[in-house]
Amino acid sequence: MTKTGYKILSGCLCAALICTITGASVHAENGALHAPQDTKAASAAAEERASKEETVYVIAGADGKQQSVIVSDWLKNPNKETSLQDVSDLTDIENVKGDETWTANGTSLTWDAQGNDIYYQGKSETELPVTMNISYQLDGKDIAPAELAGKSGKVTIRFDYENHCTTTATVDGKEETLYVPFAALTGMLLDNERFTNIEVTNGRVVNDGSHTVVVGIAFPGLQDDLNIERDTLELPDYVEVSADVTDFALDTTLTLATNSVFSALQDSDFETVDDLKASFAKLTDAMQQLLDGSSELYEGLETLLEKSQTLVDGVGTLNNGAAALKTGAGSLNAGAAELATGMQTLNGGLSTLSGQSAALNAGAQQVFQSLLAAATTQINAAGLSIPQLTIGNYAEVLNGALASLDQTAVYEQAYQTALAKVTAAVNAQEATIRAAVTAAVQQNVTEQVTAAVREQVTAKVLAAMGLTPETYAAGIADGTISEEQQAQIEAAINAQMASDDVQALISQQVAAQMASADIAALIDQQTAAQIQTLIDQNMNSPEVQDQITAALEQASSGAASISALKSQLDGYYQFYVGLQAYTGGVDSAAAGAAKLQNGAASLQNGASSLYAGASRLADGTATLSSGASALIDGVTALRDGAMQLSDGLKQLNEEGFQKLVDAMDGDVEPLLERARALAGISGDYQTYSGLDAAMDGSVKFIYRTEAIG
Repeated sequence: MTKTGYKILSGCLCAALICTITGASVHAENGALHAPQDTKAASAAAEERASKEETVYVIAGADGKQQSVIVSDWLKNPNKETSLQDVSDLTDIENVKGDETWTANGTSLTWDAQGNDIYYQGKSETELPVTMNISYQLDGKDIAPAELAGKSGKVTIRFDYENHCTTTATVDGKEETLYVPFAALTGMLLDNERFTNIEVTNGRVVNDGSHTVVVGIAFPGLQDDLNIERDTLELPDYVEVSADVTDFALDTTLTLATNSVFSALQDSDFETVDDLKASFAKLTDAMQQLLDGSSELYEGLETLLEKSQTLVDGVGTLNNGAAALKTGAGSLNAGAAELATGMQTLNGGLSTLSGQSAALNAGAQQVFQSLLAAATTQINAAGLSIPQLTIGNYAEVLNGALASLDQTAVYEQAYQTALAKVTAAVNAQEATIRAAVTAAVQQNVTEQVTAAVREQVTAKVLAAMGLTPETYAAGIADGTISEEQQAQIEAAINAQMASDDVQALISQQVAAQMASADIAALIDQQTAAQIQTLIDQNMNSPEVQDQITAALEQASSGAASISALKSQLDGYYQFYVGLQAYTGGVDSAAAGAAKLQNGAASLQNGASSLYAGASRLADGTATLSSGASALIDGVTALRDGAMQLSDGLKQLNEEGFQKLVDAMDGDVEPLLERARALAGISGDYQTYSGLDAAMDGSVKFIYRTEAIG
């Protein structure tokens, strides 16, 4: 098969990828394929079968190495069944959109669906069917991703993909080991202020003025599957991006891996290639007849001039050549009609491809919505309540979340929260505090009342001895009252104070003061002051201050995470917009194919005119045959014109038709046989984590790398 033929098939594969970019994938475990547990034929009402739509998120480092795998499953329940049977080898399974429960028996799950669809996610450590390695070079030398941040120079980023997923299939009567065909579509968004002179191998670059969207595609393992020599046609298994960079920084890259390319080819009509080859064969025969006719025409005219004495014989030869030219022109006319029909078919195919642009855009939108759903779940799980993120509101919602995490606002909220808790705790001890304050006040009142009563008792004892407090104090001072007399007086006073009457008087006066409004107000005042003092002490305690500090640190960390998340989502938004521009280009190509069809129609009209002219030429040479003796001069001119016609037809054949015919030269059937086999094995695999026999399935893999710089 020629290189051109291989390129035609390669183009078909790319078109199939665009048409089926959101299709199903497969699951590979330890290098072997993981198929559904049963291979029953689909029921007549296939649209009523329960199905499982699976998205596998691969979180990877900047070098492409897997860090974690999160699987999101959607069990579709079209018949509103109360129970759904499922198969899954995931761990840490969590219902993310409802409260439906499940029971497990090994990997078999029974969901209490209650008529609802089920949305759940879990983790997996199962080997991925396709792995990715990302390498970097700066000015031609290898460099680690972390060391590349902030550097400037010529940067090359290479994505290498490895297919680990194989199975056996029958190809041309023989059992062969084939890779399940995966396509890897990698996209990234580059800042035009940092990146210039951007080039991509096996991809396309779209520039919107401020950013450049780079999209690349690869088919790991397909070269071996199709058994094509690389010097004939090289099918890409890597994507390489190069650019001149200032202050290198790179947001996350996204890669979508799917095996649905050949699954979509299951229903394709491979025989149309043979039909097209047959049309070109007819065109080749017609052109050869036309060349033969022009040569015979020239030779006949040359003979006529060289041997005028045999003019009649020469004119007869000329007449025969004209007849052959007429026959060739008729065949060419028929071939041109076949070509016009083929171009009409091509236009229809491109129109169909253009019709899939909406599906491609919908797939990109689905990926975006999946990323937004995962982001919503992660933020809510972190304790920050936000509404469901959408393409239209994510920027506003995340900006609002960042505003709510402002340090001043967080400090005030944390302080007020702590103050409310401390105040409540202290107020809960009000009764105890009031009792302690009341006891202290009563102790003070008792001391004051006792001192007043003692003064009264002392005055009475001294009066009985003919003394006053003043004379008693003076006598002690000048020594006229001895220590013995002082002791007697003190003993008398103490005896009086200890008497029941005096103690009763003290208790009565203390009780009276404690019951007064002034003392009650004093107790309230001191209780409130004590409560406030305890609140202030607790608020200034290391424990409470640590809580406030922790809240500020958590808010700062959350704000940084949300800011990084928004930057990543902004990057995918630019990719999403760029993809829409790309599908617009596909639609323009379809419009160009319509113009090409019109050109083929014009060619057909020209061939028809040529045939009419050849017919008139044949009629003219017949007339010439009856009057050759009078037409020698005319024959000379006719000979020269025939020479030009022959040369022109040869040039048309060599530079136009023959190159078109060569594009379909060779035997394509072995390649088509392999393509049919790949379409079959690709369609058989529908799951990564497991699939119940009664369900249809689809799966796609989304690899997200961490940013650099």
